[in-house]
Amino acid sequence: MIIDKDFSIASIDKRIYGSFIEHLGRAVYDGIYCPEHESANEFGFRTDIIELVKELNVPIIRYPGGNFVSNFYWEDSVGPVNERPKRLELAWRSLEENKVGLNEFAKWAKDANSEVMMAINLGTRGVSDACNLLEYCNHKSGTYYSDLRMKHGVKEPHRIKTWCLGNEMDGPWQIGHKTMKEYGRLAEETARAMKLIDPEIELVSCGSSSLQMPTFPKWESTTLEHTYEHVDYISLHQYYGNQENDAADFLAKSDDMDKFIRTVIATCDYVKAKKRGKKDINLSFDEWNVWYHSNAADDDITKNHPWQVAPPMLEDIYTFEDALLVGLMLITLIKHADRVKMACLAQLVNVIAPIMTDANGGGAWKQTIYYPFMHASKYGRGTALLPVINTPKHDTATHEDVTDIESVAVYNEEKEEVTIFAVNRNIHEDIQLVTDVRSFEGYRVAEHIVLENEDLKCANGFANEKVFPVSTSQSTLDQGTLNSLLHKASWNVIRLVK
Repeated sequence: MIIDKDFSIASIDKRIYGSFIEHLGRAVYDGIYCPEHESANEFGFRTDIIELVKELNVPIIRYPGGNFVSNFYWEDSVGPVNERPKRLELAWRSLEENKVGLNEFAKWAKDANSEVMMAINLGTRGVSDACNLLEYCNHKSGTYYSDLRMKHGVKEPHRIKTWCLGNEMDGPWQIGHKTMKEYGRLAEETARAMKLIDPEIELVSCGSSSLQMPTFPKWESTTLEHTYEHVDYISLHQYYGNQENDAADFLAKSDDMDKFIRTVIATCDYVKAKKRGKKDINLSFDEWNVWYHSNAADDDITKNHPWQVAPPMLEDIYTFEDALLVGLMLITLIKHADRVKMACLAQLVNVIAPIMTDANGGGAWKQTIYYPFMHASKYGRGTALLPVINTPKHDTATHEDVTDIESVAVYNEEKEEVTIFAVNRNIHEDIQLVTDVRSFEGYRVAEHIVLENEDLKCANGFANEKVFPVSTSQSTLDQGTLNSLLHKASWNVIRLVK
């Protein structure tokens, strides 16, 4: 492999290390909010969870959904808590008590050193409701909704910058599902009105809910015909599973993510050319993760045990191989730093999450996927460098020419650091990686961090952490040549400093 300062992709927007909290399962209640917990602060939020989130250094968090948002009446979530209505939550067939709402979550996000990416309801609501919410959040004072916010005890506006125009509106599962033209027109008019209220906001138009959607990529081209002049981003969502129990094919699925991103970029550029436009539509990959372990249990709750308060849903317990794919997906996002400017690991706590809590106020623990995300967020700040790599390849059940080594480098000029992220997705053989780093004269190896386990199905639990990173001596640097031993099926973080 060759990495060079001049092989620059783009400056990495820190928001690609964002995450997502939805009013779903135990994400909010018994997740971030648990007044009975010994660590709870005066607002009922668990400070031990806040510290784990801060360790991940998450710059932006999407809220309040997700499918939840398409039947969300934001007015229910503000004002005196004891006066808030309880509602039937239709997306996940739960009971929403509205004990945690907009203002409380904004306070929590600030305590976690994060900003809010707010999603609006374009399923069962529309333009006027979106404008009212924006006025409540961002207008300083002197109007009905800004003064209502102040009456609710929030003197200063939230100044939320990033807004999602609905969620997965292409999906027939979505409450208020729209056709391409219906959504395009509604999103266009909503965006136009919102930017009259606050011209500084950024807007995300709904893209396809996955690469497999039958309307992809026509959905993107049709909706952007309407929204191009008014939005800044289009969203992508994608989850992967290993239902076939084929580890090699599972680890190749980041190649599908790369294809998804490239196709969306091409479609955005087609619309730009057709409209003779000057701006690029960038990408917000605002839902991505591994998700498949909990599907049967989730179906049982929604079908047979509805209207519970915060039932345990989507509580995937992640394996070591899941962590490898999360690492591969992070590498893919970094490689597209020129157009992917935001991304949200879905989700953050308890619901397909890197952070888990035991039920009923128990302890918190780190899932296997916590670590590659933490490493990328911590060390993946700076300029993404495109590696020139010569690697063996292999075929899997549904993929061809799968590279054994997937890698990307990040150059932080200010800190004089270079970080190489690399996954050996050959599950049978160790590989010696030789990297030409002559462009970084005077640098030395600071550390080589490895996440590995002989058991691909190994998972973590409370007070039982079996998958965790260790520092090794598997990299040496001599006269501009970096030699690194990458063990089979391993996530590697190689840091060079001056």
